[in-house]
Amino acid sequence: MTLTTEQIEHYETHGWFAPIDVMSPTEANDLLQELERAEEHSPDQLHAEHRNNAHLSFDFLASVVVDDRIVDPVASLIGPDISLWSTVLFVKEPDSDAWVSWHQDGHYMGLGGENFVTAWLALTPSTVESGCVSVAPGSHRTRLDHVDTYGVSNILTRGQRVESPDPDDVVHLELEPGQMSLHHPWLVHGSQPNRSRNRRIGLAMQSYLGAGVSVQRGEHHVVSVRGEPNPDFTYVPLPGSDPTTNRHVRDEANRALASVLYDGAEQTRRL
Repeated sequence: MTLTTEQIEHYETHGWFAPIDVMSPTEANDLLQELERAEEHSPDQLHAEHRNNAHLSFDFLASVVVDDRIVDPVASLIGPDISLWSTVLFVKEPDSDAWVSWHQDGHYMGLGGENFVTAWLALTPSTVESGCVSVAPGSHRTRLDHVDTYGVSNILTRGQRVESPDPDDVVHLELEPGQMSLHHPWLVHGSQPNRSRNRRIGLAMQSYLGAGVSVQRGEHHVVSVRGEPNPDFTYVPLPGSDPTTNRHVRDEANRALASVLYDGAEQTRRL
């Protein structure tokens, strides 16, 4: 599952690569059904304002973030020493107004260096109609100023945005269930509302950290995935089968994450 030389060159040139076949649509649907059961049985742990770091509460998501079919392509880009910074379940309900403004992940993450990458795994079809991730190729070479808008329908913590790219330059990363995309922390990307009749659900592993990434502010609770740990970070365990046993770990990780993401912000949301 390692990336080819051509695929790595595409990522380095454009700041993204997709699609990558991770699992079958059947396996992706099985994960989706587990997620929807968890939403039903543990609504306090999985709702619209509490979708960060669910891999620290649910073992079926924990198994995804350490899956070699995801981690091997990541290792092709950032090397053998890998930690996971955070995850986000991006859920857009049918015909909803939820969207993601154009932004660069690295702007608010409180990290130094560029040796990290986000993996975005589709659990449902992610299309232009349903509001797939869209990217501005090559934009990872320039760090841009962001404006915080705190938009009600904007999924991002602060509604942060940069100037919209030329529509002619935008690429829409459409994915089938079980496929993933990889994107650079400074790639300009966003997504539009879901105008389909079905939920659009993806798990963003944001981000896998390689060697040389440093902490610039705050405390960061991460999971060891492969290789040597980084002494800059606080390492936490993955959960067992009972989602209540690791709840305090997730709560502490989200408090630390919020202090980083909302540094200097005028408004906050629950993570």
